[in-house]
Amino acid sequence: MSASGGTKAIVAALGANLAIAAAKFVAFAFSGSSSMLAEGVHSIADSGNQGLLLLGGKKAKRAATAEHPFGYGRERYIYGFLVSIVLFTIGGVFALYEGYEKIHDPHELDNWYWPVGVLVFAIIAEGFSFRTAIKESNELRGQQTWAQFVRRAKAPELPVVLLEDFGALVGLVLALGGVGLTMATGDGVWDGIGTMCIGALLVLIALVLAAETKSLLLGEAAGPEQIAKIRAAVVDGTVVTRVIHMRTLHLGPDELLVAAKIAVQHDDTATEIANAINAAEARIREAVPIARVIYLEPDIYNEATAAAGADPSKTPGGE
Repeated sequence: MSASGGTKAIVAALGANLAIAAAKFVAFAFSGSSSMLAEGVHSIADSGNQGLLLLGGKKAKRAATAEHPFGYGRERYIYGFLVSIVLFTIGGVFALYEGYEKIHDPHELDNWYWPVGVLVFAIIAEGFSFRTAIKESNELRGQQTWAQFVRRAKAPELPVVLLEDFGALVGLVLALGGVGLTMATGDGVWDGIGTMCIGALLVLIALVLAAETKSLLLGEAAGPEQIAKIRAAVVDGTVVTRVIHMRTLHLGPDELLVAAKIAVQHDDTATEIANAINAAEARIREAVPIARVIYLEPDIYNEATAAAGADPSKTPGGE
């Protein structure tokens, strides 16, 4: 995976969620709290999601084959999308259903100290997991805001873990509020309302994750900084005089395809052009190491022709 921290954050979240899930189901058994049941299912879903992310990372490392010549890097995007579906169905929809049932058939909590104790423990454990995800994300985030990082990240693991942990912490606070209000008023409806709020939160997070991973599955270009570096690396000023147009595509978080039409002099020999292309490829890989698949097509640039016809520089990826 890109950045060992991605794996670290997933493993930390997986360990926390497994321990929390067990504690929540014990608390549900002793108290009958629907918030605890919804939270327990939420933690099980999150644990499964982390397992899916680890599996996707492993499958993405497979070598390219004749059937898949560009490799399996997009496996990580596929499993990231599956995570959003699991979170929506098992986490969000189940919690909405359980909350609805509890509101229509409320009952007081038994042994209230079980859910309260477990929720406090879960908040602490999720806090450590969230802290790990934040620390690892900061190494990649740079000057981006958190919203920009989630939107622009090409590796799906850290944004997924960040949103899951954030949702889990907010959900725990909602569950604690539902349990607290049920204890204070003796009305179990509050426990159901807390459960439905958890479900609505999980559905919202799942929709955000689905939108972002769908964009990655469709294929995203390199970031503006990487494109600028590639353009600067291509032109040598002697044989390669300019980039006529260029396209980039992420084959996976750690692998970038670069295809460009480059301008050369009309009197350059084939040997000179071939050597210039090889040198340009080396410069691109040095400037942007994840640019592993590079196709450069030489052409003679004619300003009059470009102005009269369809100008590739006016399309996405052009100059």
